[in-house]
Parts: sequence; C-alpha cells; structure tokens
Amino acid sequence: MAEPRPVNRRRIVAVGLVALLLAAAVLMASYPEVKAPGGVKLFLLTLMNGITLAALYFLVASGFTLVFGLMRNVNLAHGSLYLLGAYLGWSVIKWTGSWWLGVAAGFLGMALVGLVLQFVIFRRMEGQDMRQTMVTIGISIVLADLMLWIWSGNTYQFEAPDFLTGTVPLALVKVYSVYRLVVLGAAVLIGLGLWLFLNRTAIGMMIRAGVDDRAMLQATGVNVHLLFACTFAIGAGLAGFAGVVGGTALSIAPGEDVRYLLASLVVTIVGGMGSITGAAIGALLIGLAEQFGLAYSPTYGVVYTFVIMVVVLAIRPQGIMGRRR
Repeated sequence: MAEPRPVNRRRIVAVGLVALLLAAAVLMASYPEVKAPGGVKLFLLTLMNGITLAALYFLVASGFTLVFGLMRNVNLAHGSLYLLGAYLGWSVIKWTGSWWLGVAAGFLGMALVGLVLQFVIFRRMEGQDMRQTMVTIGISIVLADLMLWIWSGNTYQFEAPDFLTGTVPLALVKVYSVYRLVVLGAAVLIGLGLWLFLNRTAIGMMIRAGVDDRAMLQATGVNVHLLFACTFAIGAGLAGFAGVVGGTALSIAPGEDVRYLLASLVVTIVGGMGSITGAAIGALLIGLAEQFGLAYSPTYGVVYTFVIMVVVLAIRPQGIMGRRR
C-alpha cells in the first residue's frame, strides 16, 4: 500500500495568506468609499499600483535574497548598491543619451562592486554575522556621503525610451502606465529566470549545496569562493539594475537606499530566506499593503507592512516559503 504524500506546509501557508489577501481586498471593495462614484476605479488603480510596486520591490529583494537569504551574507549596504546603481545609470544616460546603456551600467557596475565586496570583505568574515553587519552599515554610511557629495541632494528623474512611455488602454482602469507594466513583466521574467537557475541548473544546485555544506562541496573540487563571488555579483547587479528601472518609474534621491534596504529586509523575512518564490509572495503582500494603506488610511499606511511581518513571524518564523535549518 502506497504511503500518503507528506503535507507541504509551506504551500498551505502561502495559499492561505494569498487567500487572506484576496478576502481583505474583497472586504475593502465593499467599503462605502469604494462604492462611491469613481471609487471602483480608484480601488483597481491602487491594486495595479500595488502589484507594480511589488514588482519593483521584488527586483531589489531578489538580489538581497541571493546574498542574505541564500548565502547568509549580511549585506546591509544592499540599499546603497541600489541607489549607487541608479546614480551611475543616470550619469551614463546623461553622457550617452542611451537608456539601455544606463541599465547595463547600473547592473555591471554594481556587479563589479559586489565582486570587490565579496573578495575583500565577506570572504574574510564568513560566518561572522555581527562583523558583517557592522562593516556593511559603515560602508552604507560612507557610500551615502560619497553619493551626496558627487550627485548632491537633488532629485533625479530618468527618461525612458519613447516606446516605454505613455499609457495603454486597460479594462476598468481605462488607461495605465506602459512603463509600470514593463517593470511588472521584467520582474516576472527575472523571477522565473532565477528560479530556473537555482533549481534546474548544475550551478544553481552547487550554490544551494554550498550553503548547506560548504566543506563537502569544496571537497568535490568546486571552487566555492569563486562560485559565491559570482552569486554575490549577480545579487549586487540586480540591485543596480533595479536602481535604474525603479528610478525611471519613480525617481532617485538621498534616502532611497534606506527605503529599499528596509523593503528588501521585510520582503525576504516575510517570504522566507533563500526562496525566490517566497520573495515574490512577500513583495506582493508588502506592495499591496503599502499602496492600499496610502490610498485609504495614509496615517497608518506604514504600519500595515510591519503588521504583515509580525503575523507571518508569529505563525511561521522561517517565513512563508522558508525552510527550517
């Protein structure tokens, strides 16, 4: 007689939280403010804004998930990499006039910075979480002052290519930003790519094996330091890529590094450390909570994000899709 399949608790929790989120959306749709003239349009517009903001949070948090969630490197300078990549991309666009070159510069420039951080700092502090925390906090402060010195305290706005600007007809909302939909599509493609890379390729399996048992993987002849350096570079590069993409959707200014570092931390903790799927779910929850909070209760909008984190940690301390170690 065949044994019953084990219950996938992570999937049950994930489905339950998504169902709870949908139930909350349906309940909110019944509010008088939503039923009022124009209220449905505002509700749907807020929903779309929440989803596209979640896509941007995922782009930033996916790199953080690789570095912090998967490799256990406490890089609290990740938000600085986001902002530095955005500034670098903006400068390249200003010099060359090409938005695409700016995106490439943001990714490649921060990937190179990530390599330097891995070889110079994290390689010498493996397993020393407190030292990594303090050193990367110091790096983020230094980078923030350098960026303020070089690019001043002005707010910068990117100009995307013409075919990425404007609006597109959308059911019920009537029109919506083309660029925000492009950000959503980019997040979906990158998320699928990262998931396939980590779960369906030999290199991805080596990365996960190295996290669980680095000594055993090294004994098989794999250069673990080089493997982890490349992974760190990908995570840092994604932060720089998100900086240019996010700066085009919104803007860049001093202080954005702290905002996106905090968002990455919350998304990674809620979704589960080391899980790309969990990062997507966490980003969706946080993005929707932030936008609906701003639209319907701006006074307490910031609180909802931390309420979600507290509830998830109380029910499942390792995160929605995280696994116990």
